[in-house]
Amino acid sequence: MSTETARPGAVALLVKYNIYIMLVALVVASTLLSEHFLTVQNIHNLLRQLAPLALVSIGMLLVVLTGGIDLSVGSVAAIGGMGVAMAMPALPFDGGLALLLCVMGAVLFGAALGAVNGLLVSGFGMASFVATLAMMTMARGLAYMLSNGQPVRFPRDLPTAQILTGFGAKGLPGLGTPWPVVAALAIVLLFIFLLRRTSWGRLTVATGSNETAVRLAGLPVWRFKFLAYTICGGLSALAGIMVTARTAVGTPVTGVGLELDAIAACVIGGALLSGGRGTVTHTMIGVLILGLIGNIMNLMSVPAYPQQIIKGVIIILAVLLQGVGLRANRRV
Repeated sequence: MSTETARPGAVALLVKYNIYIMLVALVVASTLLSEHFLTVQNIHNLLRQLAPLALVSIGMLLVVLTGGIDLSVGSVAAIGGMGVAMAMPALPFDGGLALLLCVMGAVLFGAALGAVNGLLVSGFGMASFVATLAMMTMARGLAYMLSNGQPVRFPRDLPTAQILTGFGAKGLPGLGTPWPVVAALAIVLLFIFLLRRTSWGRLTVATGSNETAVRLAGLPVWRFKFLAYTICGGLSALAGIMVTARTAVGTPVTGVGLELDAIAACVIGGALLSGGRGTVTHTMIGVLILGLIGNIMNLMSVPAYPQQIIKGVIIILAVLLQGVGLRANRRV
């Protein structure tokens, strides 16, 4: 085999499996740099912290698959967390049913905010960047108005609050896997199935890859876009509730910068911002990569600012590798 033949093959493998290589390299580097990395406590803390980002990234992926983007996810997460924190003490009864109603109400409100985004984009033809930027500003302003800019703490002795904080702090009996991680994993598996095995999932991807073809087939393109933004809003609110469960307080600053991390996870996972390409599995690997970067730097007491630089470098490398892969596919 000649060098010329081997080199394109090596490049093709690097492009095809770049996120797996990056993930393995980060795990190996983290293990060598810190003896605390592979401890059960650190792994559980890492996964617990990444559970909200995983949910938001799934919602962002759905929007990106349709060729759009949602900048409001962080603000909607703040609304979701604060909504539950404010609703629990206000209900005339408490317990599991009260918590279920609070969570459902917050998720539905988040989905309603996402539906507004979907209506503006799919119904009125507004650019997704503009529509969701406006929603980001409005939702964050609403969060500050509802709380007067102050954290919303719920009574620790309230049974409803104890259930919620128990969900955020405790884990699966025997294994110790945090409940937020279990819930996030169930949702990840659900959307893997929906995107791979249902007509809705395949047509959502088709909407982003060739919207004209979907429209000429007589299918309602607006419906797939509308549902993507609606689901994204609901998942964002649920992510905010997970954050509140972990911290036992709802704050209007929850989720600041979350939209950028979600977009980064999608891009690192190989999703095209132009739409039509991306998977839940690869997006979750992108989430893990972002989490590992922050985790190892925290273990090494590195300030937060260099983390942002490294995240930016990784995003640039991911996009460059995507470009190499697309050019290679065109030559075939």
